[in-house]
Amino acid sequence: MSTPNEPAKPSASAGSAAASLSQVTIATPAEHDGDEPSEDTISSRGRKAKRAKETKQQERDNDGIGPTGRPYREIPEPPPLERHGPALVMAMCNQKGGVGKTTSTINLGAALAECGRRVLLVDFDPQGALSVGLGIQPHELDQTVYNVIMERSVSITDTIRKTRVDGVDLLPSNIDLSAAEVQLVAEVGREHTLLRVLRPVMNDYDYVLVDCQPSLGLLTVNALTAADGVIIPLECEFFSLRGVALLIDTIEKVQERLNPKLDITGILATMYDPRTLHSKEVMARVVEAFGDIVFDTVINRTVRFPETTVAGEPITTWAPKSAGAAAYRALAREVIAR
Repeated sequence: MSTPNEPAKPSASAGSAAASLSQVTIATPAEHDGDEPSEDTISSRGRKAKRAKETKQQERDNDGIGPTGRPYREIPEPPPLERHGPALVMAMCNQKGGVGKTTSTINLGAALAECGRRVLLVDFDPQGALSVGLGIQPHELDQTVYNVIMERSVSITDTIRKTRVDGVDLLPSNIDLSAAEVQLVAEVGREHTLLRVLRPVMNDYDYVLVDCQPSLGLLTVNALTAADGVIIPLECEFFSLRGVALLIDTIEKVQERLNPKLDITGILATMYDPRTLHSKEVMARVVEAFGDIVFDTVINRTVRFPETTVAGEPITTWAPKSAGAAAYRALAREVIAR
């Protein structure tokens, strides 16, 4: 998955970098006092300082310095494809819930499709949020990824559904999948079940994005075993930061015992709020720990993403000119370049 434009990997291993995060401290509340006073109480001096800070940030942006504190790396335009497949499998994984896994899976898939790639989205979460986010009601489905996994008579090609986005297909899920984790325990080669299911369609797609459930159970291990790379959405919040060490440990175990080709494609900072010192501090610690595997693209907080869930379509079609759509298009270029 490397190209001449691939950034250099950090010198420290991901495991040691993640372990160092357990020692991370964020500035105390006392140090933050007065960082964001209300307009009613801000003094003239405070307003001037705030304007100076915003001007400085704007100058940094104009100089090509991104939210990560690094200069933006040059990412080439994705080359056109002469043919499709075989697919690269990417697991969207983080055991913490609410960090943007499903949102990123939908919107990255749509952005990759805009680049001429054929994409299969796999809903591997019993909650079925990915399916809902694409306008499909999980409880109304007769066949889902659960049936493909547990019933050999059910074909994956018969279960895959078209979405509203050209070039993006969906392997849906619903609450039935929660039973698979228990039923698979007695199966021979249970960790390779998803890989076996995906093999018949690998040549039909360029990317398979697997939306994992917020846990490190057997379903997530299946996704990691089938994957070529892992994208870790990381909310710019302290508790999310501390949970990465356990995820990295699981990834390294899967690399060692089940899937030697597995690699961390990148860490994606999500729900970033440039107005808060806390978000900036967390971002700085992530970049310090993981270096160049942190994507230059950062996903800011915006009300647009909840709107897209209600609409049942990605932000690239719901609000194509929004900052969120631009961010996921930039992320798609980074993913293709890596």
